[in-house]
Amino acid sequence: MSMKIVELKVRLPYENRGAILSRIISKVRGRIRDIHFSPPDARGISEVRMEVVEDNPGSLLEEVKKVIREGGLSFRVLSEA
Repeated sequence: MSMKIVELKVRLPYENRGAILSRIISKVRGRIRDIHFSPPDARGISEVRMEVVEDNPGSLLEEVKKVIREGGLSFRVLSEA
C-alpha cells in the first residue's frame, strides 16, 4: 500500500479548539506535513486544515470522527507520496 497525502479540514467551536486539536494531533503525531489555523467566524467556528501523510486514510478518518463531536470534518486525498 502506498502512502497518500491527505487533507483534513476540521471546523470546531473556537472555545473547544485546543482540547479537541490536542487529541487529534496526538493520533497523527509525526505524520503532519502542514497545518493552517483560521480565525473564528462570526458564529465562533474556527477552521483548521492539516496535511497528513497516511497509508490508510479510511482508518485515520474514523479515528478523527470519534474525537470530533461538535463541528465538522471534510477529507480529501491530495496525492500519492
